[in-house]
Parts: sequence; C-alpha cells; structure tokens
Amino acid sequence: MPQIPGVSGAGSRRTAGMNPAVRLVVGLLVVLSICFLGARWLLRPKREAPVAIVPPQLEVPSPAPDPSTLLPHASDVEPGIATVNDMAKAWSFKHFYFKNPTTGENVPALLVRLPTGSAAQSDGYWALSLNAPFGNCKLEYVSDIAALKKDYGFRAAKHPMVTNPCSQTVFDPTKQANLPGNVWVRGAIAQGSDLRPPLGIEVKVEGKDILAVQIE
Repeated sequence: MPQIPGVSGAGSRRTAGMNPAVRLVVGLLVVLSICFLGARWLLRPKREAPVAIVPPQLEVPSPAPDPSTLLPHASDVEPGIATVNDMAKAWSFKHFYFKNPTTGENVPALLVRLPTGSAAQSDGYWALSLNAPFGNCKLEYVSDIAALKKDYGFRAAKHPMVTNPCSQTVFDPTKQANLPGNVWVRGAIAQGSDLRPPLGIEVKVEGKDILAVQIE
C-alpha cells in the first residue's frame, strides 16, 4: 500500500489483522443487541384504550292507566253513558262520571238496569251519585246476596242493593222514598241510619243511547 504522508497505517493493519473468531463474536453481540432491543420494543406494555362504561338501562314500568279515564264522562255536550244493548239484563250496571254543571265536578255515578220497566224507556233504569249525600263516604253496588247478609246483616236481601259501608245503610233500588216537599226519589232505606236515599241522576233513552242529563 502506498504511504500517504502524515497518515499512519497502524489502525488498518490492526483491523486487517483481527482474529476471525473475534470478529464473529463481535458480530454476534451486535446481532444479539439488535434482537434484544427489538424484543423489548415489541414486548413493551401497550396502553389500552379506555373502555366506555355503558350504564345499565333501567326499564321504568309505564304507569297503569287511570280507571276514571276509561269510563264515560257525561256532560252537556256528550251526555251518553251506555246503550240499551249494554244494559239488556236486569240488575246489570255500569259506572260513569257525571259533570255537575253547577260545580264543574265530575261526580262518580252508577247506572242500574231495574228488573221492572222497559229497557227502551227511562223508567227501566236508575242512575245515582256514588257520593253519599252527607259526609265523605262512597256508596257501593253489592250484587252478592251472601255478602249483604254477612257483611251488612241484611237477612232480607233477595236482590242487589246499594250500600253505604260507612254507616252500614242499605238502599233498595226497587223502592222509592218520599222526601219533604212531596218529592219521590228511588232507593228507599231498607236498613240503616242515613238521612235520605242517594242523589238521583235523571236519564233519558234516545234510540239505543242512554243519556244522563241532570243530577238531583
């Protein structure tokens, strides 16, 4: 090799004269270092993406429908409460509400098919307010004869009655009572201490429609 002035050739001679076994060991160490660093990079802990927590969906049960909304509401505009076909059998009954034109109150009421009178005429029905005339009690229609005898002690019961559970008063739908002023109202007191029968609601039959038109 030609000599370049000022440059020593000792380093080249050392490299050229390096033992092949040493070069192999150095090469293996380099490869192992690269493999080790690569493995560390591949095996590094990976940051997992946060998992979105979905709150459980709670099923809220829908409220039960208000029974009063399912009943007829008789008013001046729509007085219909039932049809003749609905009340074809004696002692059949139907609940409804009557809007009192004086107070604007929706009065809970009851329509009863009487065993007498014509189904096509108003005299075949009795409509009454279920609000007791005095106090805050609610009247009930009891068609169970055994219950009238057991719960109310009314041994003479032979047909359904209207009762006041607060005073244990029993009203007979087949009989009328004469109030002061010579006013006749249905539902004479058969047993108990109430001062008068239930408040009556006047009904009319037009064709097949039964209308509630006026409260006592």
